[in-house]
Amino acid sequence: MKTAPTPAASADDVAAAGGPVAARGLWSLVGRTPLIELRYRLDGREGRVFAKNEQGNFTGSVKDRMAAWILTRAYATGAIRPGDTIAEATSGNTGISFAALGRALGHPVRIYMPDWMSRERVDLIRAFGAEIVPVSREQGGFLGSIAMCEAYAREHEHVFLPRQFENPANPEAHEKTTAPEIARQLAALGRTPDAVVAGVGTGGTIMGLARALRRRFPAMKAHPLEPADSPTLRTGHKVGKHRIQGISDEFVPAVVKLPELDDIVDVRDGDAILMAQALSRRLGLGVGISSGANVIGAVQRATAMGPDAVVVTLLCDSNKKYLSTDLCREEPVRPDDWTPRIELLSFHAHPDA
Repeated sequence: MKTAPTPAASADDVAAAGGPVAARGLWSLVGRTPLIELRYRLDGREGRVFAKNEQGNFTGSVKDRMAAWILTRAYATGAIRPGDTIAEATSGNTGISFAALGRALGHPVRIYMPDWMSRERVDLIRAFGAEIVPVSREQGGFLGSIAMCEAYAREHEHVFLPRQFENPANPEAHEKTTAPEIARQLAALGRTPDAVVAGVGTGGTIMGLARALRRRFPAMKAHPLEPADSPTLRTGHKVGKHRIQGISDEFVPAVVKLPELDDIVDVRDGDAILMAQALSRRLGLGVGISSGANVIGAVQRATAMGPDAVVVTLLCDSNKKYLSTDLCREEPVRPDDWTPRIELLSFHAHPDA
């Protein structure tokens, strides 16, 4: 059993360490995504927020950054060798990323995943040649997935465990790639970030952005986001149920350091679905449910901070992994929902310099 070490590495380091030739081009397929400037009208007042459009990554989600960074570092330090099996517990996007990147680098991949994730997630992971071990609620759900993955590694040789929920390479991926891109793209517009908002699955995105951007912009706020229906960050354990796949996975990951972050933002899952539907139907931005939540959270913070505030979030993935979910059904509106108050006007995509 192996796990990823801590020193930073580049794609060239992978080749020098004896990694696959394919690894040399790994980072040409990951990152450098556009920054979307999203304009809207809320209760008659115009505003805007900025969102990294992560659909442009290798498998179409932000998780490619973390998976590529972990594998790059692991090759550079010898934590993973050609032919090792990659085994990971995931709610979907991370599994897709490791399945695709692992196969590109010649690795067998084994994914442990709760059995209530969307059918599209399962089909995509299998399409990349990975083996899926579904885990029921009776078997422990997400925590059970992690336990079963760890047990497999103890019982077999030549197994590499990314351990995304505790691996410092997870937030480091966003410190080294996502944050510098955001800073460059905003600088090209003559702006600096006042706040970032990101849903917490592993927490790597918000932690990496907070650390890197605050070194340059100390006054910037960094807000973790979670479902109002299941406030895991506020309680420290699983509470209730929600439909925002990919965030609030039953526990607070070790990667998350709440004292380093600002106020938690809560978004109802139905509201997140309504916003994701609106982004697709009104602007052609086909995004997943967590992206809808992130946009609502960013609008909430922009409203609280004032019309000149620069608030940044992420469009984590596309709507294609959610075609069998409530994202593609009519969602009832509640009186406290934000989406009906938000008129989406237009967007402009700013490429990375």
